[in-house]
Amino acid sequence: MIHWNPHVYKALSPYYMFKFLKKTKKGGWMSLGGILLCITGSEAMFADLGHFSYAAIQTAFTFLVYPALILAYMGQAAYLSQHHHTSYHISFYVSVPESVRWPVLVIAILASVVGSQAIISGTFSIINQSQSLSCFPRVKVIHTSDKIHGQIYIPEINWVLMILCITVTIGFRDTKHMGNASGLAVMTVMLVTTCLMSLVIILCWNKPPAVALSFLLFFGSIELLYFSASLTKFTEGAWLPILLALFLMTIMFVWHYATIKKYEFDLHNKVSLEWLLALGPSLGVARVPGIGLVFTDLTSGIPANFSRFVTNLPAYHRILVFVCVKSVPVPFVPPAERYLVGRVGPAAHRSYRCIVRYGYRDVHQDIDSFETELVARLADFIRYDWHRSQHTSPYAEDDASHSNESSSERRLAVIGTVTFSGTPGYGIEESVEPASVSIGFSTVESVTDMIEMQAVGAGAVERRVRFAIDDDDSESDGQTKMYVQLEEELRDLMTAQEAGTAFILGHTHVEAKQGSSILKRLAINFGYNFLRRNCRGPDVALKVPPISLLEVGMVYVV
Repeated sequence: MIHWNPHVYKALSPYYMFKFLKKTKKGGWMSLGGILLCITGSEAMFADLGHFSYAAIQTAFTFLVYPALILAYMGQAAYLSQHHHTSYHISFYVSVPESVRWPVLVIAILASVVGSQAIISGTFSIINQSQSLSCFPRVKVIHTSDKIHGQIYIPEINWVLMILCITVTIGFRDTKHMGNASGLAVMTVMLVTTCLMSLVIILCWNKPPAVALSFLLFFGSIELLYFSASLTKFTEGAWLPILLALFLMTIMFVWHYATIKKYEFDLHNKVSLEWLLALGPSLGVARVPGIGLVFTDLTSGIPANFSRFVTNLPAYHRILVFVCVKSVPVPFVPPAERYLVGRVGPAAHRSYRCIVRYGYRDVHQDIDSFETELVARLADFIRYDWHRSQHTSPYAEDDASHSNESSSERRLAVIGTVTFSGTPGYGIEESVEPASVSIGFSTVESVTDMIEMQAVGAGAVERRVRFAIDDDDSESDGQTKMYVQLEEELRDLMTAQEAGTAFILGHTHVEAKQGSSILKRLAINFGYNFLRRNCRGPDVALKVPPISLLEVGMVYVV
């Protein structure tokens, strides 16, 4: 700058921008697409929000990135002001002094690596959020941090990005076309972000619509000017991001539409509890020895795949457990808070519901450990439920359903591993500790009443009720009868465990209903089913040994 043109700092004034556009008119407007490339790399650092804090990015951009960009472009402008007659030979590296040209080249290569890493991290975050919203096929997500939820790695997406990069490089073979594609993609992101930000101002910040409209007009008009200039390069490479966006949006729309229709089908076709309780020898349905674990996404009601199972094979296990495995957005779920257990029907029916919660850093248990742990938690719940039915607690609601009541589903209780003087003990806490993961997650949205159970002993919260099984407690006939029934239910559970456990999973196939349009039939019958067959299956299905697995076929017509 000092050598070629010390007065180049005046270019910071917007006056020259207006003067340039006024003088060049259409040519100046079309050149905005090239000017846009000056900022297409700087915005990549904002994709690192999953890895760095807001303050860190703001500080780095304000005190390092922005000054470096301004100085670099002012240096090039100073050089061009004296060598504009040979502009067709001018590039960034020609304007760099020869003594530092190679170090600048190394820094540029490292900068491209950092920028690509930011884009990759941003892609991982978007795919993960889309998957959580049922808008993208299931992929393997590896969380690399125990503390920060956003630090993830998705191997399949990483491979796809690598293949796309190689394909684009070989296909274009021209940095100009790649620059046009990058410029339109970045400008579209900025324009969409501005539109969404105006909604945030109204819906989240509760500001007047006039404020949002002013924001949209000010920033949107500038971005729309650059966006329209980028569209002029559509045939020169800018078509690529539009094509990729349409392809990905089609995949997301098809997956989301079919997934929502499947879930609505399950909700509308789930079986009533009265139907389950009516099954018996009078209808030709037998109870066979063993434990049947019916896996479902529903947290209430009887899934339709179980009714299909009983209809085709009129027998089910003596102990029946409806298992719902959920992931919650915390690193680890303490073992004492992992299992939510409740009854389905009266105690004599031997049916239960269990919601199993895992954090994103929890290691899923193998099937043998999971089965043993689940049976132990069921035994703990049985002891707790029988004692609750006979010993009403001042902290339990008076209208709570007892074990011998019928029809309605029991409330779920968090069952933990506790011991008290050699026998199982339980604490019903009046208040839940803030660290508990049982409040505020969607896994228990349908549960109207829930009891938190914590270990009894040192460090426990004050005001609790403790109880344990003891032969000396049977002082009345009612207590003796209760104790006999308790022992009988526990004996049935242990006998069923010795007989073996079957894992019942639904194997679904989705079809478009008759009369649907050709486009819908192609999207559902071929597109969605192709994605479902080739995406990652549920974790539980990957761990169950084939000898213990029963898959129930279900055809969903949407």
